[in-house]
Amino acid sequence: MQNLRFDYDIEKETRFLVYLMLVSTEVSMGVPKIIAVVNGKGGVGKTTTAINLAATFSRNHTVLLVDADIQGSASWWFGRSQKGMGFDLSQDTNSKLLGHLRSIKGYDLVIVDTPPALQSEALAAVVDVADYLVLPTPPAPMDLAVLVDTVKTAVTPARKPYRVLLTKVDTRSLGEALEAQNTLLQLGIPACNAFVRIYKAHERAALEGVAITEWRGKNGREAESDYRRVAEEIQRDWRK
Repeated sequence: MQNLRFDYDIEKETRFLVYLMLVSTEVSMGVPKIIAVVNGKGGVGKTTTAINLAATFSRNHTVLLVDADIQGSASWWFGRSQKGMGFDLSQDTNSKLLGHLRSIKGYDLVIVDTPPALQSEALAAVVDVADYLVLPTPPAPMDLAVLVDTVKTAVTPARKPYRVLLTKVDTRSLGEALEAQNTLLQLGIPACNAFVRIYKAHERAALEGVAITEWRGKNGREAESDYRRVAEEIQRDWRK
């Protein structure tokens, strides 16, 4: 049998381990930016927005998506993925733990899918530590009424920067979205210039366990571009 010889340089190994520790410490010392996706009403595109913003931002950042909604829609979607989605996910609805999101290490960005309940302790805890709030809503008058209530109840008292994001916008009646944006402007509520059009691609992407950034079916690229524009707009707000 051939004798194998291994040269082990303990000094070199020690230097390497110290290097890894320093790198790990350096990464973990950063405080992540926290985005909360908020609305007091369900079915407005909140989870779709959280998932797709996480996927969009993950192209240039390390991202953690926190599913704080007891319904667990984001966790269900993420669990259907066969090869991962480019970001990590954690499910937690405990308000005390959610209040310590700033202590999370190793991520540039934490996005939180919050529960659709304005009196929720979990929602209050997340809003309290968030740097920025995104409020998705369809442009229909009844949805806007709930959105305005959400702003008055959960957002304005927190004094955090935020924008409303119009979702499920019908491409055949873009005038409704423009009218909704004007209404919000008159109310002094900031809204994204970009909006998210309604496409079957969003439903099919969820069923396949992929974000819209990875969906290759009909209207996939159009749907992806909507969220890319939203992400760019949010980043411009950060730089102000």
